[in-house]
Amino acid sequence: MTNGILSKHAGTIAVGSGIIAVTLYYLMITVTLAEIQNVSGQIPFDMRPFGYAPKEASVLLESLGADGREYYLSRQITLDTLYPAMLALTLSTTILWFGRRLSNRRLIHIGVALSIGSALLDYAENLGIVTMIRSWPEVSAPLVYAVSTATILKSGATTLTVVLVILVGSKWRPQSKSDLRPKIIAGVCPHSRP
Repeated sequence: MTNGILSKHAGTIAVGSGIIAVTLYYLMITVTLAEIQNVSGQIPFDMRPFGYAPKEASVLLESLGADGREYYLSRQITLDTLYPAMLALTLSTTILWFGRRLSNRRLIHIGVALSIGSALLDYAENLGIVTMIRSWPEVSAPLVYAVSTATILKSGATTLTVVLVILVGSKWRPQSKSDLRPKIIAGVCPHSRP
């Protein structure tokens, strides 16, 4: 039942959640992350897809100052609490929507798993950033490496998911009017009366 409803409305859900995700991403890039970079002169954790070392994390956290660290927690993390779920919903429903007509469901399953995985990794990254900010100035190197690893894995999983969406989307074609018409088999129309 749920699978049928999701399949039937996947396009609507993908578009709706996509609009929300794009809006949140735009706000983060142009407002919160831009403010963090302006205040600190450093690239925020969220924008370092290749990770960061303990020294880089310390420089960013120190450069933010108390107000900047509080801004990271109250503004950026708040938006980034909604964004991973919206992005995962957008990517997974887009894959389901485009993949409805594919005979091989494996790409669809991989794409949905990757989109959920990228969201979970984003939440792990956010939790780690909160922990680093709250424990400042006593941030441990193992914590920084763990959060950095979550950032790297999140970036990789998100990139792979987007590639899969493009791949599945490239195989998708909307049904033409001829696909929607009843098929005539052996010269007999199913709607004609004998």
